[in-house]
Amino acid sequence: MLDVNLTNKYLVLIPLLLLLGACASLMQSATSGLAENLSSAILNQNDPETVRDGAPAYLLMLDSFIEGSPNDAAMLSAAAELYAAYGVVFVDDAKRADRLTSRALAYGLQSLCASNRNTCTLEDLSFSEYNGVLENTDKKDVTSLYTYSLASIAYIKTHSEDWGAMTRLPRVEAVLKRVQELDAAYNAVQVEHFLAVLNTIRPPALGGDFEAGQAHYERALELSGNKDLSVAVDYARYYARTLYDRELHDRLLQGVIAAEPVQDGYTLFNTLAQEEAQELLDSADEYF
Repeated sequence: MLDVNLTNKYLVLIPLLLLLGACASLMQSATSGLAENLSSAILNQNDPETVRDGAPAYLLMLDSFIEGSPNDAAMLSAAAELYAAYGVVFVDDAKRADRLTSRALAYGLQSLCASNRNTCTLEDLSFSEYNGVLENTDKKDVTSLYTYSLASIAYIKTHSEDWGAMTRLPRVEAVLKRVQELDAAYNAVQVEHFLAVLNTIRPPALGGDFEAGQAHYERALELSGNKDLSVAVDYARYYARTLYDRELHDRLLQGVIAAEPVQDGYTLFNTLAQEEAQELLDSADEYF
């Protein structure tokens, strides 16, 4: 006689498998909108733990779509961005973060290659050759270029102790600037934010350009209408702390804590930003 619990499991699986089979063609036709809807749902979630617990299922689902459509640039971009965000934001284990952000980077490069075949060997080129390939990209490549830069930043962040990873910074900056050249309106807040971080993640003595970085932070805040609280947190973390500007540091972080976190497209990262802002303020006396 079958175990009751085991029988119940099969009773659940049978209709589920039938449903998946019936929906297969529907899902294939819906993949173009799936990525956008999934991204929106995650970004507007105000409970980070829900995202932490639920995102792995979506990662596997996107992997499955890529297995069936390995040259779908849009799906590859969606997977790269979700893997990058999950690996950086929600994973504390260094080995897991390495695996996740490495996959994000691989998907990002695969997306760019699918969009523009001239970029397929981008990782193997000298810096001058790399820039030459970027010059031959066009507006249809913007999404994949942006994704590649985002995945690269996630990879660098999780490998910050590896100087080889840090040498990628000028290449990432070149990609972001190319995105701005091709379509200045595309994810403009995020592009300015990333450029700000890239210019201030290293102290001036090691190549950081804090004047340019501050301009990018201010521009990102302006473009978001101060709705993207993560910009102000990174402004305090990378710019104000490095320059030991306590007044700017505290003003930025107190503004983050006092702000309304629920903003369309920013809610998840605003919620996380407020937690980080409080942590930075709590450690300010010791730091400064």
